[in-house]
Amino acid sequence: MVEDWERARQSGAYTTSTRGVSLEQEGFLHAARREQVAGVFNRYYRDADEPLVLLTIDTDRLDVPWREDPVGTDTFPHIYGPLSPRAVVGVERLNAGGGTEPFVALFMREMMLRFGLAILAAALAGIGWLVFGSGIAAFLGLAVGAVVATVVPQRRRRGVHLTRRRWRWDELGR
Repeated sequence: MVEDWERARQSGAYTTSTRGVSLEQEGFLHAARREQVAGVFNRYYRDADEPLVLLTIDTDRLDVPWREDPVGTDTFPHIYGPLSPRAVVGVERLNAGGGTEPFVALFMREMMLRFGLAILAAALAGIGWLVFGSGIAAFLGLAVGAVVATVVPQRRRRGVHLTRRRWRWDELGR
């Protein structure tokens, strides 16, 4: 839940095992692999009135043990200790259906960013032409705009650390 995550960011430790149950009571934090999130949401969180978040965890950043434990005919990841916010590499709000932002919305936001950066590059070229009155100044303005249009998207991606052992958890426990 959003409130639990905000408290964890301030205190440095997430200790809610599942809805209404602490790490101390359960002995571990419930987790789920990406393909398990929808099923767990539908079974245990569909009626939640509070806003929920989906946390993406880099298991290489965990400073407590974790493992896949058998549950029925499947296995689920469990974290045996408090979750450090340092191990969380992504936070997404869940919608009422248990999903995250649709692909179309992500695509449109990225396209608008790139369109805005292209306009910035063209504006810098125009300013170079108007101020200095030469094609070289326009070219330099376009070059600066192109560098900005390349660097901004790269810096946005750099903040997320991906590993082969990446899985998702949104305190969707059983």
